[in-house]
Amino acid sequence: MSAVIEKSRPWSAPPRPAWEEEPSRAGLAGKGLVLGLACLGILFPLWIVVVTSLSSRRTIDEAGGLVMIPQGITFVAYRELLSGGQVTRAAVISILITLVGTVFSMAVSVLCAYGLSRTGSLGHRWLLMILLATMFFSAGLIPTYLLVQSLGLMDSYLALILPSAVSVFNILVLRGFFMGISQELTDSARIDGAGDLRILWQIVMPLSRAVLAVITLFYAVGYWSAWFNASLYLNDQDMMPLQNVMIQLVQKQEAPVGLGQAIKTGELSGLAVQMAVMVMALLPVAVLSPFVQKHFKKGMLTGAVKG
Repeated sequence: MSAVIEKSRPWSAPPRPAWEEEPSRAGLAGKGLVLGLACLGILFPLWIVVVTSLSSRRTIDEAGGLVMIPQGITFVAYRELLSGGQVTRAAVISILITLVGTVFSMAVSVLCAYGLSRTGSLGHRWLLMILLATMFFSAGLIPTYLLVQSLGLMDSYLALILPSAVSVFNILVLRGFFMGISQELTDSARIDGAGDLRILWQIVMPLSRAVLAVITLFYAVGYWSAWFNASLYLNDQDMMPLQNVMIQLVQKQEAPVGLGQAIKTGELSGLAVQMAVMVMALLPVAVLSPFVQKHFKKGMLTGAVKG
């Protein structure tokens, strides 16, 4: 019976287990409807944000606010934002913090996870218990603020990186993935005279590209989207990253001052500027996520189950 079902199945359909019934047309239509509505609920707000950012002041005034149907496209908002003012400086700051912070966090997390994945290493169990304890107990906001202040990190970009540089959850995922790598590979390399750093660099990391890509995306999105640390530890407005500048612009009812002649003459709407800043903040994550999406299943599930 199963052979007859498999022969009648289109070549594009994946094989189904013998105990799983064929989906009905109503079931397939229902799944498609639910997925379509979910996609619409996600894409429709993004569409409104993008269209409003590309609309002129006249179009926004006629629509009474947010624009759903475009009536001409203008890039005045993006031109004014990228003309070298506050937003441009904040975007550069966010990019540098994201790059430096991600590299630093990945280096610390990979080294820590590899050490914890070697069950015979010195203090392995105690270090693992200490890391696990930090997932359930934390010092709190005030002690963390006092620590940053005592270290002289106020009004410093290090205050945006060091307090959130390491995630114990990411370390545990990396550790689980590293423990799933065949022990024979590392043992043979050690017999040939390779040390731990060489084994990590030439054997473990090339075999862990999936989980490394996922964890890198986690750290990068965290640094790019972070705003709370900057609001706590930075007092200089010229040092603020993009997310904090975006909050300041969105909270204002009128167009922000100092973004160019287009705003002063009334050619550009403050709402278009706000929507353009939102698009700039979402664009890097939206561009990078599809390239890392294929690694999510292999990286996260393997790293979470192993060990």
